[in-house]
Amino acid sequence: MDNELIREQSWWKRNWKWFLPTFIIMLLLGFGLLLSSSVDGNVTDIAQAYADNSLYEKAIEKAIEKAKTNKRVLEVMGEIEPIDKLAILEGNAIYSNNHNSVELSVRVKGNKGKGKMDISAKKNGNEWEFKKINIRIKEPKEEIQIL
Repeated sequence: MDNELIREQSWWKRNWKWFLPTFIIMLLLGFGLLLSSSVDGNVTDIAQAYADNSLYEKAIEKAIEKAKTNKRVLEVMGEIEPIDKLAILEGNAIYSNNHNSVELSVRVKGNKGKGKMDISAKKNGNEWEFKKINIRIKEPKEEIQIL
């Protein structure tokens, strides 16, 4: 009689073949549900803002250019660096009026400090017209109105 112990394989080694694909499918379904849900529309609005090249190329860049001419912004934040499209994903976007109006918040960074730029704009044809542009700064706590 052989007295060797039979070692049972770990749970992962026995079940990885069904668990891994199931986990990936569930993750993708959850992500799809999150994007398609209308819970305040925030996730879909951010995705729409990221995909809207005219918003990034025209509206945000013009708002940054306007902020660069403001004396108070230059005093507190210094020279504002150009932002990339990922700043839209890190921020907040709320569309209204059949995607012709947007309330947008993106991060901005200067050589002296950083803050958030709040933009309210309305689309007129292919151009974005600004209703307001503000920069919020934490240190010192201040809100600078640009437009």
